Amino acid sequence: MLEVTPQIAIPLQELDFTFSRSSGPGGQNVNKVNSKVTMHWSVDKSIQLPEGVRQRFKEKFRKRINSEGRVVIVSQRYRDQGRNVADCMDKLRAMIIEVLTPPRKRTKTKPTRGSKERRLREKKAASTKKQLRRAPNE
Repeated sequence: MLEVTPQIAIPLQELDFTFSRSSGPGGQNVNKVNSKVTMHWSVDKSIQLPEGVRQRFKEKFRKRINSEGRVVIVSQRYRDQGRNVADCMDKLRAMIIEVLTPPRKRTKTKPTRGSKERRLREKKAASTKKQLRRAPNE
């Protein structure tokens, strides 16, 4: 069970893991051990994910979702399979936590009196500077 919050927990049956040989350091061991982990998770078929979170997840991570509607997460950070599986699950947890809260609506505000005065003062200074560059009228 991948527990994201007390309300959201993804059963391990929804996660598919494939293992392959990893690149990077490890010496001769790299050629013998399948330590790289690729995790697939179907966003649409997950029963634990609330609809709002699912929509935000699909919108935010649409480039990481393949044509079958599955998120693909890869980890080859560590030299052993178990830690890479845990790393994939941590990455998925972080992705879900990122979209848990809906974004706040921006409230429109008016410029302050001070900012209006500063803007007008700067415009006047720029205008004066350019007037002084002109040739005198005769």
